[in-house]
Amino acid sequence: MKKNLSTGSRSRGFTLIELLVVIAIIGLLSTLAVVALNSARQKARDAKRVADVKQVQTALELYFNDAQGYPIQTVTLGESSAKILCWGSGGTVGTNVGFLASAGDCDTTGNNTYMGLVPSNPLPAASATGVYQYASGDSDSYIIYFALEGKTGGLDAGLRTASQNGMQ
Repeated sequence: MKKNLSTGSRSRGFTLIELLVVIAIIGLLSTLAVVALNSARQKARDAKRVADVKQVQTALELYFNDAQGYPIQTVTLGESSAKILCWGSGGTVGTNVGFLASAGDCDTTGNNTYMGLVPSNPLPAASATGVYQYASGDSDSYIIYFALEGKTGGLDAGLRTASQNGMQ
């Protein structure tokens, strides 16, 4: 504390140096909190990506059991081109099965819906394409392409694939 020369008493308050030190400490702590929060957000997006792909794989296996094959398509999952996954023997769908643009395309007696809403990639995307891609050239196999921002669940960052044999 400083001694007031005019009155001889000590003034109560903080010096400029004390205030600057406190402000610097608060700024440092705030920066560390923001960095930790961004890291947690990135890990949460990656965990959602892995869960989304596993959910699509489960729906594809259910589809395979009924249709005796996987949909032969190349499509962006979760976008307007592929919002649901269904297979059916009745109604308007007939042999047009797999990933469809709207639920109305599959809402017919005798059709099975395996995934009512195909998930889309959370933003910001981990790759330049920023989407989940499904591709199958024959009814015996498929590949789902997706990207991770960081290492998640034993999978490294970058472009990853999932197939009927698991994730790689």
